[in-house]
Amino acid sequence: MISAGDFRNGVTFEMDGNVYSIIEFQHVKPGKGAAFVRTKIRNVISGSVTEKTFNPNDKYPTAFVERKEMEYLYSDGDLYYFMDNETYEQLPINASVMGDNFKFVKENMVCKVLSYKGNVFGVEPPNFVELQVTKTDPGFKGDTATNATKPATLETGAEIKVPLFIDEGEMIRIDTRTGEYMERA
Repeated sequence: MISAGDFRNGVTFEMDGNVYSIIEFQHVKPGKGAAFVRTKIRNVISGSVTEKTFNPNDKYPTAFVERKEMEYLYSDGDLYYFMDNETYEQLPINASVMGDNFKFVKENMVCKVLSYKGNVFGVEPPNFVELQVTKTDPGFKGDTATNATKPATLETGAEIKVPLFIDEGEMIRIDTRTGEYMERA
């Protein structure tokens, strides 16, 4: 059992016969009245997102979510194929399950495939990936009072902001959770 006061991002729990995953949470203590927890939750099975407030003392059963490491092989239209590293079975996953941060994943990377009772509902890429910059404008020295950035296209097609000193062909490290440049690789 988990109480609503202990909610964190990524926690999964059962409520009203459905399984929910917490996307965002905010513990609110108003000046007057009781505290409450404001959340944005995703139904793991249907994928619908709703906002709901909870009393911090409410208790819900924890849902067991299987996190299995699988290697991303290739995509074919709306299907992304993953291989189980132990049994070598290939698993096709629909594009609607992929999150926004999947744009940083290239072929042969190992990801965590999330499933509940055999239903795949999400794919977690590695927290940090190293990718090559394929296209960016040259940086110019001069009028920079603070950290200046410029847009860059990566080998996976994703676009991020990088510092002015990064050139085409360089390998950089990216945090897939925030989509931000970390450092040169």
